[in-house]
Amino acid sequence: MKEFIGGLGVRIALGVLWLLQWLPFPVLSAFAWHLGGALYRLAGSRRRIALRNLELCFPDKPLAEREAIARDHFRWLTRSLFERAMLWWSPPERIRSLIQVEGDIELAEREFQTSGRPTMWLCPHFVGLDVAGAAILLCQKRPGASIYQAQSNPIIDTVMKQGRLRFGNAEIFSRSESIKPLFRAIKQEGRGFFNLPDMDFGMQDAAFVPFFGIPAATLVAPSRMARALNMVVQPVIAETLPKGQGWRIRFLPAVPHFPTADAEADTARLNQLIEREILKQPSQYLWVHKRFKTRPEGEPGFY
Repeated sequence: MKEFIGGLGVRIALGVLWLLQWLPFPVLSAFAWHLGGALYRLAGSRRRIALRNLELCFPDKPLAEREAIARDHFRWLTRSLFERAMLWWSPPERIRSLIQVEGDIELAEREFQTSGRPTMWLCPHFVGLDVAGAAILLCQKRPGASIYQAQSNPIIDTVMKQGRLRFGNAEIFSRSESIKPLFRAIKQEGRGFFNLPDMDFGMQDAAFVPFFGIPAATLVAPSRMARALNMVVQPVIAETLPKGQGWRIRFLPAVPHFPTADAEADTARLNQLIEREILKQPSQYLWVHKRFKTRPEGEPGFY
């Protein structure tokens, strides 16, 4: 009975989300923005994580400024959650019309056609990262691939998979399974790899490298994978525009002289790149994640 009630609640929530996609986009954005302000006050544990991250990364900023960043972050984050209604169910033409693309979006196709090198799209955790994935699938030619973290709720898991695969041109691989099928898809089919490099997954395949001056457990896999598959690495930055104007997705130039034989140094370079982008839009970075959860041996935890 408990499982049935829980499943019914999920279905109702998804039904409400499906209905929201029919709203005019400025109305949906305004509603989410105001709700996010309320959630900042209500979501105590996540608010504390965000404020702690901001304290660690911006110790010179006054508390009031850090609190303002965190409050706006909850608004942007709530808006991104509501915008998934559009990404999962709205017509592709509507989504494409709201995406502003800047930079060299044709790099992946050009590199594969001229040199046979696949591309890794490196997308840090800004709140619009799902839109960056949609832009890759809707606005350029090269097919994509990504790693997928299975959701604990099977209903949500199914909806998220369907939403991310509905444009075609993409394949996703479970994080819990072998990496070999992903490598084959990249090497043999030339699929671009949509990679999210900046979360703390513990010390497996990771190194402590600085992130705003704090040693942070960071995956070295982007460097090692790019070296193993001779990949071009292109950062893709998502920016959510105010007042329901849509999104700006910036395809930056490929990271020069990358990868090298020093995976740890490469990883530190990527963190520096991410830092520079965060400074341009600090409230849109995912501060509610425990980025410094894993600590060097003997050091106390931050949370």
